[in-house]
Amino acid sequence: MAENFESMITDLSEALKNGLSEEAEKLAHQALEQGMQPLEIVQKILVPTLTNVGQRFQNFEIFLPELMMAGEAAQKVTAIVEEATLKAGKPSLILGTVVLGQVEGDMHDIGRHIVGTLLNSHGFKVVDLGRNVPASAFLEAAEREKADIVALSALMTTTLPAQKRTISLFSEVRKREDFYIIVGGGAVSRGWAEEIDSDGYAPDAAGAVALCRTLSKKP
Repeated sequence: MAENFESMITDLSEALKNGLSEEAEKLAHQALEQGMQPLEIVQKILVPTLTNVGQRFQNFEIFLPELMMAGEAAQKVTAIVEEATLKAGKPSLILGTVVLGQVEGDMHDIGRHIVGTLLNSHGFKVVDLGRNVPASAFLEAAEREKADIVALSALMTTTLPAQKRTISLFSEVRKREDFYIIVGGGAVSRGWAEEIDSDGYAPDAAGAVALCRTLSKKP
């Protein structure tokens, strides 16, 4: 069985890397049917594979079409994993609601998908607003969803000012104290996070989960 699992991990990882959505869906269903747990698929396949794809894109080894195809395949698998998690029974205590998105001007998906998947697996309700999200849309979603945390991602240095604008908007309408606002993404540093008065910064997906868990325990 262990050898079979290793084969499934390899095959599903390759399907994701190559953006083969239908193949990835089929393999994800097979993995679950043969006893692989949803969290195993996330930890052993989705996260390392998407991290690798993102790094290859950063290194110019692949280009935007390949990146987007891998992201679409990952979304399909994530949906299957989430459905299986629901059937198995999600954690009885939801740790909090996180509104997540790429700030205005930022068109990347991979890192956000990893963060969203991990947060969901750890008991958070995740509202993913997608790419190129204006400040007003973050505010509207945070209020509508009664969010605990708003997570602003920026992978491009040119979109860093959009993180600052988003936080400023929350302050302008006197909603800044209603939500924890955290920042992350390849372009973000701890210094920048402090400069724009965010409530926290995480350098990677695992750090984002740890940060959200810490904030969710605050009164």
